Amino acid sequence: MSIHAHLSGSVRLPGGSALVHGDVYESRRDGSRRALLLHGDDLEVHDLEDLFAGERAPAAVFPMPWPGWGRGGASVSPDGTFAVFSGQRAVRAVGTDGTTRWEYRHACWGPVLDHEHTGDEQQLCEGYEHGSVRVSDDGRFVWAHVMGEEYEEMWAVLDARDGRELARLPLDDSAAAGSHHLAHPDGVHMGLCIGMGQDGILLYWARWDGERATVWDLNETLDRILLDAHPAHEGFLTVEHYGSDLRLHALDGAVLAEREQDEEAELAWDYAAGFVDGDTVIATTGIEYEDEEGPRHWLLTAGTLETRGSVTYPCGPVDSLVRPLGDGSWLTYDEKTGTLNRWTV
Repeated sequence: MSIHAHLSGSVRLPGGSALVHGDVYESRRDGSRRALLLHGDDLEVHDLEDLFAGERAPAAVFPMPWPGWGRGGASVSPDGTFAVFSGQRAVRAVGTDGTTRWEYRHACWGPVLDHEHTGDEQQLCEGYEHGSVRVSDDGRFVWAHVMGEEYEEMWAVLDARDGRELARLPLDDSAAAGSHHLAHPDGVHMGLCIGMGQDGILLYWARWDGERATVWDLNETLDRILLDAHPAHEGFLTVEHYGSDLRLHALDGAVLAEREQDEEAELAWDYAAGFVDGDTVIATTGIEYEDEEGPRHWLLTAGTLETRGSVTYPCGPVDSLVRPLGDGSWLTYDEKTGTLNRWTV
């Protein structure tokens, strides 16, 4: 069955491919949706609703604290007054004027054992390994995946006001190439997904009650990429490391629904999928994993992950990954024209 897509908005946005191919999208419990795009040595923050309404200027611009370091990502406070950056040797909160609000130092992500550091704060060490950060939806805390001493990674909860460490959670099994956070829309739980290349994926959920952290380690049964969560569901959506199936889980990892790949068609799910709205999931095939039919987008029923049909676009086939927004729409990016497109059913 074919499901027709309607183009509800379009905007030229150089670098906007990161919105569908990377971890530069940030949604919050209040319904705000932002694009956090690197432009030179600046982080430009765009409100997506303003962007599609014609506002081309970013809502805020934050100077990068470490020019040349483009990994690890950033997270912006709900009020937009500061950004927190995940660096190679520190987590740093920066105001829009570039001043440092606070810094939380940690061991270096560089993989070369016992390498030396100069006194230069701008020194970049070898390696692409990195952690990640996320400001909580109430703006009070910062969750940070960082390197600890003796190459023992940890998940830290920091006070967003001054960077003071409130909790330290060891991640004994991790040997990260990179990671990303996902704030659950319940406003309480934080997810952490750690990619270790061919060694697999680690996935954790945690909550901080103001006094202590509680962690759910889901790695005895999972080797899955954390994709998305939606207010209509208590759990979260994942895809198996190599695309064999999509699953909807409860927060404790229990499987609520599963959609396996079509073995006859030899389809594998790409790593881009999520909630179009509370009733609908969109997923892609044929982009990360080749398919004779070419790239395709699929709509599934959220609660069961049963396939409703493939998406047909008025402009013809779309070979972009997708960024579902949870409000009934999703984004694709046209690399040829540098255009970000917003679609609804």
